[in-house]
Amino acid sequence: MEGGKPSLALVHQAVQALYHDPDPAGKERASAWLGELQRSLYAWEISDQLLQLKQDVESCYFAAQTMKMKIQTSFHELPADTHTALRDSLLSHIENLKDLSPVIITQLALAIADLALQMASWKGCVHTLIEKYSSEVSSMLVLVEILTVLPEEVHSRSLRIGANRRAEIIQDLACYSNTVVSLLVTCVEKVGGSEGMLIKVLRCLGSWFNLGVLDGSLLANNQLLHILFQVLQRDETPTNLHEAATDCVCSALCVVENADASAPLAARLFQGVLTLETAYHMAVAREDLDKVLNYCRIFTELAETFLEAMVRSPGQGVGDLRTLELLLICAGHPQYEVVDITFNFWYRLGEHLYSTNNAVLNGLFRPYIQRLLYALARHCQLDPDHEGIPEDMDDFGEFRMRVSDLVKDTIFLVGATECFSQLYSSLKEGSPPWEVTEAALFIMAAIAKTVDLEGNPMLPEVLEQLVLLPQTVHPAVRYTSMELVGEMGEVVSRHPRCLDPVLRYLMEGLKEKALASVAAKGIHNICSMCRDHMTQHFQTLLDIARALDTFALSPNAAVELLKGTVLVLSRLPPEKVAECLSDLCAVQVTALQKLLSQEASKDKPADPTVWLDRLAAIFRHTNPAVESGQTHPCQRVIQEVWPVLSQTLHRHQADNRIVERCCRCLRFAVRCVGKDSAPLLQPLVTQMVSVYQVHPHSCFLYLGSILVDEHGSGDSCLQGLLDMLQALCVPTFQLLEQPNGLRNHPDTVDDLFRLVTRFVQRSPIALLSSQIIVRIIQCAIAATALDHREANCSVMKFIRDLIHTGVGSKHADDFEVRKQLIGQVLEQQGQQLVTQLIHSSCFCLSPYTVPDVAEVVWEILRFDRAMFCCWLENTLQGIPKQTSGWAVTITHQQLTDFHKQVTSSEDCKQVCQTIRDFTRLFR
Repeated sequence: MEGGKPSLALVHQAVQALYHDPDPAGKERASAWLGELQRSLYAWEISDQLLQLKQDVESCYFAAQTMKMKIQTSFHELPADTHTALRDSLLSHIENLKDLSPVIITQLALAIADLALQMASWKGCVHTLIEKYSSEVSSMLVLVEILTVLPEEVHSRSLRIGANRRAEIIQDLACYSNTVVSLLVTCVEKVGGSEGMLIKVLRCLGSWFNLGVLDGSLLANNQLLHILFQVLQRDETPTNLHEAATDCVCSALCVVENADASAPLAARLFQGVLTLETAYHMAVAREDLDKVLNYCRIFTELAETFLEAMVRSPGQGVGDLRTLELLLICAGHPQYEVVDITFNFWYRLGEHLYSTNNAVLNGLFRPYIQRLLYALARHCQLDPDHEGIPEDMDDFGEFRMRVSDLVKDTIFLVGATECFSQLYSSLKEGSPPWEVTEAALFIMAAIAKTVDLEGNPMLPEVLEQLVLLPQTVHPAVRYTSMELVGEMGEVVSRHPRCLDPVLRYLMEGLKEKALASVAAKGIHNICSMCRDHMTQHFQTLLDIARALDTFALSPNAAVELLKGTVLVLSRLPPEKVAECLSDLCAVQVTALQKLLSQEASKDKPADPTVWLDRLAAIFRHTNPAVESGQTHPCQRVIQEVWPVLSQTLHRHQADNRIVERCCRCLRFAVRCVGKDSAPLLQPLVTQMVSVYQVHPHSCFLYLGSILVDEHGSGDSCLQGLLDMLQALCVPTFQLLEQPNGLRNHPDTVDDLFRLVTRFVQRSPIALLSSQIIVRIIQCAIAATALDHREANCSVMKFIRDLIHTGVGSKHADDFEVRKQLIGQVLEQQGQQLVTQLIHSSCFCLSPYTVPDVAEVVWEILRFDRAMFCCWLENTLQGIPKQTSGWAVTITHQQLTDFHKQVTSSEDCKQVCQTIRDFTRLFR
């Protein structure tokens, strides 16, 4: 910190302000100052002193939290000879502060655990802790807290301890696992099973289960397991203890998923969970939802654990199908939150059975799925006193969407046609309450697209009955019936006689505020599936599009209607396409012109995004058939629209949101007419470059990539596009070369490398021969260390595709030129590139980037294996075998093995696995 080490009084004053200052600005200033303190070297000493002073809870909590944070993120700041003193100090603090506050104990326990994991010289840390704290009952709570967080921190993302150290730690903890179990039994015996101690013991046991080091055979008959199920069976168990026991059982079940490896424990857990059915019913009778949810979690974890066994040997051992009965009992609970917990298991079961594709097995599980679907249909029912349409965005609406997805994924077991037929029959027979009807229609809508259409007279009959629903039925029934009609577009296309009544029905919905959006979506679906039949209704669609804002539509629904309209427009004769498209665009253009004229005298411009989104949707989905050599019928329309888009872009050039919408609209316009967008190229590029100099919106780079994709292969536009690239790169590099420029502008990185990748794909020689290529490659090498999913992916794709131009297409006329140019690039940049890729993978990037890195490495290997061997050897020589101040260690043999495995790889998959294993040594 500037100004040297602050006094303890000043730190204490800042902590008090953070917690007690009534002025939010004061709190904020205190928070910023304390945050700076935590990042300083003084934080170690000040935290230690505050903990010794023990003035109040707030200052001790701040100090404990700071100590934990420093050990997690800045342990390398401490010289190795201070580690022992730090350990002894922390052990003393946690003992002295054990009665002050549980949250302080947790922070100090985490600090001790993280220290133990990184302090390689602290051998047998579990033994040290047990020896120090197990003699007195009052210290046992502290000991159990540390022993709980220690296994949890082994796989913490905050700590970089490396695979070697992690394996060493796990091996060490495994040696003491039986000692820990014995200690936990002793804790229960000494404290007499008090609620607080039991919760801590079960949390600790669960933590060690999660690490996977406990001896299953020994535990199967251990007293702790008996206590665990006793807690869950007892009706009077307090809620917090019940939850701790539930977590512990679920952790144990996760460990025994491979039942063969720990068969005694698996059998014990299986039998133990089966005994909880009575306790579940008791919790239901007492309306104790917390416990009901806990039991459901346990039953679901049991099913997930033994799913393989159920499918492999149904009804035998832990494959006993009573597990499914437990889940179906939960599905019968009136609260939908209960069955919701089971969904992931049913998804997995469906996937398993679908991939196995065994008719006998499917027949065995079919009755269970039928009962599940019956329960789900009941859970989807709205309250009888519900008014209006179903809500999409509330919790229940989201639950219904998950039901819809689950039904779609499992319906193959029951048969969509049979299920659809049964639901329809249930509606025809008798007069079910409206909420039952609506739920049945909802499930029918979920499976409508998978029903067998061949020779099925029921389907047009369903449509005929739906469109006859009177306007007096509950709005929710009408709403869901329109959803179902929309899902039956293919039925309409096979039975054109249904088209007119279906359209009339949806048009009626369009006029009602509550139904307008779902009706619009339905019309879009019908247009999509019945494009040729709908051409006769095009004028009606055009009239709707012109009067779009007279309907109470959401912005998305309005766009859906326009999408449907242009899908049909694309099937009109070519001479009609341009005329009708012009009419359709004119509505949006007029609205934009009106905004532009209104804005001239106003300080705050009106928002044109609604109209830009509609234009974008029109261009995106207009795809008429165009014969080779014929001018695209939409070219004239796009030239008509361009001036107002240009004016809008100019007016709103400082507003990133609106500029993005303009670029999106232009992108789809260019895509719509393809090469026929050439007349637009010069004015568009001129404006893009002009605005980008002042307002570097990354969407201009993306739009540039579309222009290169469409026009980069031909000679006529190539020089103009290269000039565009040069002009856009200058401000882009200025932006990215600022301090933290890459990290602060990931969208710009993403879009820049999309742009240059298009050049690689369309005109690689032109790019490789350009003056800008050296700076682009230097920027790419620097950006390989950027840990941002989309941006990093685009960078890696650019480098991979660039090198690939010197490897692939060997029979192309220009292959030798490309190979020579790539050779020159790698001769200059290859060593730096390989070094950066390996360092970034080990020290900067998230594991998900490894496949992309591997693809780049594979292309370099294919281009010049000998040079790559040399570059990789130089890189590995620069990697320290022991990182200063950290517990990361790597052996010379591991470096040698990595080099040998990568350089001898026969495919990209092998490279990927080798790099993945290597990077684990540093995480």
